[in-house]
Amino acid sequence: MCQLLGMNCNVPTDICFSFEGFSARGGRTDTHQDGWGIAFFEGLGCRIFLDSKPAVASPIADVVRCYPIRSTHVIAHIRKATQGEVALENCHPFRRELWGKYWVFAHNGNLEDFNPENNGFYRAVGETDSEKAFCLILNELRSYFPKVKPPLPELYPVLKEVTASLAQKGTFNYLLSDGSDFFAHCSTNLWYIVRQAPFAAAHLIDQDVTVDFQKLTTPNDRVAIIATTPLTDNEVWTQIKPGELLVFQDGMVQFFD
Repeated sequence: MCQLLGMNCNVPTDICFSFEGFSARGGRTDTHQDGWGIAFFEGLGCRIFLDSKPAVASPIADVVRCYPIRSTHVIAHIRKATQGEVALENCHPFRRELWGKYWVFAHNGNLEDFNPENNGFYRAVGETDSEKAFCLILNELRSYFPKVKPPLPELYPVLKEVTASLAQKGTFNYLLSDGSDFFAHCSTNLWYIVRQAPFAAAHLIDQDVTVDFQKLTTPNDRVAIIATTPLTDNEVWTQIKPGELLVFQDGMVQFFD
């Protein structure tokens, strides 16, 4: 299946270190070679890069590895195709507008026999179950709240209900964000770590690279990294429980259950 990577933090931060290890899974340390993508929220804007080439062979991925784009919300995805051909329109993350804001979504899993009618306000462009699920989620949210984004305590139970319904159709690990709230749902496998003071050095699993975050941060910085499997081998990662939908804000986990 695919690989997910997310970042949520309280100050704009670059994801170069995590992406260095993550992108290696796109054809070097793993078999995910069917495309990749990454989205960065910057204010009301959303910068997105997609490529149907493997991440390890993509010149666009080289730019992301070297260019310290700073953001508080980042979603990245490496694809191993289960539904839909290897093509740009099938690369995650997917982006749509809702309530005057961009929403970005990436999925790891496979929703078998999932063929919703493609006639709502949001329609899939590509062939993946992932994009269809994203459109269904947004259509449901728009149906419940047609005019404006509701407060998070009202939005969360609706999103959780829709998520639980989709998860019954197969494996449904996903990351979702509008640049304000960051949602992470675990169906089978999803992990996170919160880095905050006192910061220490971290060593990547997929690359022999170490970074001392104490030299790159301030005592007030806080960064949450979410990934399909841990990216480092000298830090303590927390596994999200199957069926759990977490919300991250300012690099912290918010609990609503």
